[in-house]
Amino acid sequence: MMQEKRKKSLPGIPVLFLTLAIAFGGALTAITMFANGGEGLPVIIIILSVMTALFLLIGLYKVEPNQSAVLSLFGKYMGTNRSQGLHFNNPFYSKKKISLRVRNFESGRLKVNDSGGSPIEIAAIVVWEVTDSAEAVFNVDDYESFVQIQSEAAIRTMASSYPYDPHEEGETALRSHPQVISERMKSEIQDRLTKAGITVIESRISHLAYSPEIAQAMLQRQQAGAIIAARQRIVEGAVGMVEAALNSLKDKGVVELDDERRAAMVSNLLVVLCSDRATQPVVNTGSIY
Repeated sequence: MMQEKRKKSLPGIPVLFLTLAIAFGGALTAITMFANGGEGLPVIIIILSVMTALFLLIGLYKVEPNQSAVLSLFGKYMGTNRSQGLHFNNPFYSKKKISLRVRNFESGRLKVNDSGGSPIEIAAIVVWEVTDSAEAVFNVDDYESFVQIQSEAAIRTMASSYPYDPHEEGETALRSHPQVISERMKSEIQDRLTKAGITVIESRISHLAYSPEIAQAMLQRQQAGAIIAARQRIVEGAVGMVEAALNSLKDKGVVELDDERRAAMVSNLLVVLCSDRATQPVVNTGSIY
């Protein structure tokens, strides 16, 4: 596998001034010789000066901040220059510029099945950068397309490994554990992009939902689960309140209740406390016995 190695180049500004000096010097010499009656030699001087200047200009190239230039000679990798500014190197070198800036893309909405077989829609944002320009150029054909395709494949694999919602307490799920899912997704994508000299900085889910064909059914399921959980909390609270009321009556000696009337009182209190509508009390003005 190809790996990046640094390649030094000459400063480009002095070479640029030298090129301009050769061009102007050749032109001035040719004009002077023409003025003094020269014929063939001035033309040769002009041609040589122009060819030399063009040859030097071909060897000039610039590197912008957060950019690298991959240098190769007749198909052989020679090295990478990451120093910003104007540089000069062998005019026969080919120079391919690679951006080292941090980039990101958002995948399309991918339709996959979670670990339970339910169809879901998921999309993610991936933040990445090139860390090895030689690998990005020579190990893959088009590293930008490679990043997108491999990232979407990793997102599909990750999404099919977890359920949408946790079915058991403590179970990792796509909706309930975003931090864990993001780290797993980042690891999956990084494993696929290492060979291309790409480092994944961050990945996170940007869209997560059930597929339209089952969304309504899953919404009803979630609503039913929420209602059951709420009812359980209400019943637990009502039982505690009834127990506290009976113990308070007993401790303060307000009234003595036998088992039958205690059971009736518990039933009435539970109906009042657990009902989802306001109850209408019936007042007994006679003796409780």
